[in-house]
Amino acid sequence: MEMIGWLAAFIIFILIEGATMALTTIWFAGGAGIAFFAAAFHMPLKGQAVVFLAVSFVLLIFTRPFALKYVNRGAVRTNSEGLVGKKARVTAEINNDLSSGAAVLNGQEWTARAAKEGVIIPVGEIVVVCAIRGVKLVVEPIPACVQESKE
Repeated sequence: MEMIGWLAAFIIFILIEGATMALTTIWFAGGAGIAFFAAAFHMPLKGQAVVFLAVSFVLLIFTRPFALKYVNRGAVRTNSEGLVGKKARVTAEINNDLSSGAAVLNGQEWTARAAKEGVIIPVGEIVVVCAIRGVKLVVEPIPACVQESKE
């Protein structure tokens, strides 16, 4: 009966992984697979649970960094991550000391702050997005010679 439980767990973990493709449950599928074989050799249930946890943990620790590095290399960044590195035009002077500033990016106006303290960026300046914090763009000016050559 325990073998059926481990086999069901293995299948469920594989199905979840297949649906999400997020490398979240594949480690547990490996643990459930090995625990299935432990049950086949009549290991006590506590031993099977220890095998499941140990194998899952070892797979997670030793293969996750490799998998994250090589499996999703070509993944397209989405949402706000995809905005980092894009250019925006300042529509309201950016001054961190006054907590003011706005920029238009992809047709949408965002609250904007300078990446470096003390930098004031005037209206009309083209900036590059360094990061996104909450709903604010963190930007820095592009040198004028680079702006002229790109426009």
